[in-house]
Amino acid sequence: MLRIDGLRVVIWPNDHRPAHVHVMGAEGEAVFNLHCPGGPPELRESYGFRLADVNWIADALAQAISALCGEWRKIHGDY
Repeated sequence: MLRIDGLRVVIWPNDHRPAHVHVMGAEGEAVFNLHCPGGPPELRESYGFRLADVNWIADALAQAISALCGEWRKIHGDY
């Protein structure tokens, strides 16, 4: 599991394709499709986060895209 400034970035082991992450914090939750293996992450849905937060989260995920796609592949196989 990855943390970005107090936000949890989670790949659930029983989740479905396409490769995506759930980002959770006190403000809300967002789901980003990863577009593995090279990104960029794309917002699928968001509840509670401001637009500026969503954009900041997407940038942070883009910087970690290789590691996130690697984790998805370890857990689920193909993207």
